[in-house]
Amino acid sequence: MKYAAIGPIAICLPERVETNEELKAAYPSWDMDLIFSKTGIAKRHIAGPNECASDLGVAAAQKLFRDYDVDPSSIDFLLLCTQTPDYPLPTTACLMQERLGLPTSTGALDFNLGCSGFVYGLALAEGLIRAEVARRVLLITAETYSKYIHPDDRSLRTIFGDGAAATLLEAVDQPSLCAFQFGTDGKGADTLLVARGGARPAEHAIKPRHRHRWASDLYMDGPSLINFSVAEVPKLVAEVLKAAGLGMNDIDLFLMHQATDKMLSQLMERLGLTEDRMPIVLQDCGNTVSSTVPIVINTLRSRGRIKPGASNMLIGFGVGWSWAGCIWRETGA
Repeated sequence: MKYAAIGPIAICLPERVETNEELKAAYPSWDMDLIFSKTGIAKRHIAGPNECASDLGVAAAQKLFRDYDVDPSSIDFLLLCTQTPDYPLPTTACLMQERLGLPTSTGALDFNLGCSGFVYGLALAEGLIRAEVARRVLLITAETYSKYIHPDDRSLRTIFGDGAAATLLEAVDQPSLCAFQFGTDGKGADTLLVARGGARPAEHAIKPRHRHRWASDLYMDGPSLINFSVAEVPKLVAEVLKAAGLGMNDIDLFLMHQATDKMLSQLMERLGLTEDRMPIVLQDCGNTVSSTVPIVINTLRSRGRIKPGASNMLIGFGVGWSWAGCIWRETGA
């Protein structure tokens, strides 16, 4: 039997960079020092007016192919995680297959999951490879939340950045990913949502949990999301450890969805961890939703922090509410 291993990763962030200093100059009433102390975010990359998730995803995949000498014709399946598709239909992954020059024998699908999406994508790739449906899976995460955010929205504009990651999953002989655990609680759907743009009429759409303070299409109830995360993530960590037969001290790194510094700091305290074992990597790119975990992996690999053979835990959580975790051992694939 073959198993999926996380191979090379390539990141694409839009050229336009929006700094806290620029926001302070445009909005003098915004206390950017206070905001930074809560978010830990100093700048974000913002997609251009005509730049969509597929453009970022294609650029990330092309970089992956170029930098790691990956032949596009070797890709058997394309998985795209995005909550900002180019169109309601057709499937954005189908458009990307053609743009990337992947074979017409390539399977391609979108899945809309957000913050937990990378871990879900790993599980999907593991299933495809174990079932011998594919040997090479291209997992792309791409988000342009800025399209849903009004320029005057102090709450959201200072948090979310746009970006994409392309991750190659390859078939190997020994397990690299294991102990997948998932969770879903749809009662939290009203804490992070875009209620317009789908088929449901506006008068029957989900209503925001509290007053919608800003003009953005995107609504977020930050306190409820923090409460959800602090309650569920430690339980998820325990479930993954139990499934893997491991203890906290057996884990080298806990690689979490990069929401905000405040949320991660609360989780760090609850789990009894330090930043040495639970890195925070969002200061220069913000919360990129489904791309935060691959960005963390790529950043730590570049710093020599990912040790081959060491057990790491990958955790995603947020919009939905949805959460997922697994154990990952670097193979050097």
